[in-house]
Amino acid sequence: QEQLVESGGGLVQAGGSLRLSCAASGRTFSNYAMGWFRQAPGKERDFVAAINWMGGSAYYADSVKGRFTISRDNAKNTVYLQLNSLKPEDTAVYYCAADQRYGTIVSMTSKVAYWGQGTQVTVSS
Repeated sequence: QEQLVESGGGLVQAGGSLRLSCAASGRTFSNYAMGWFRQAPGKERDFVAAINWMGGSAYYADSVKGRFTISRDNAKNTVYLQLNSLKPEDTAVYYCAADQRYGTIVSMTSKVAYWGQGTQVTVSS
């Protein structure tokens, strides 16, 4: 059974950093595009970042560009999200996602094939 498991969330002060990890199991996701989304209370799930299967192309939401970095290690079947210069408005549950199509990760949230269970990130002011 395919599974994505996020870790690394927590409570951090504004300006701080966190590193989220998403470990994939049940199949090889090395040829899948991977991404991160987030959902704040009462809001829709929003795109944060995506990376293609080779790791050579990444795309970010404007709100996190320059502060967050997505990367992947296909040998470990793991994708990462480095969160720097965190702001209170970054507080949300962060979800890992996988799909065979990079474009689906970037622009079609409802059609993403695989989701993790989420990890909470809380940024205090």
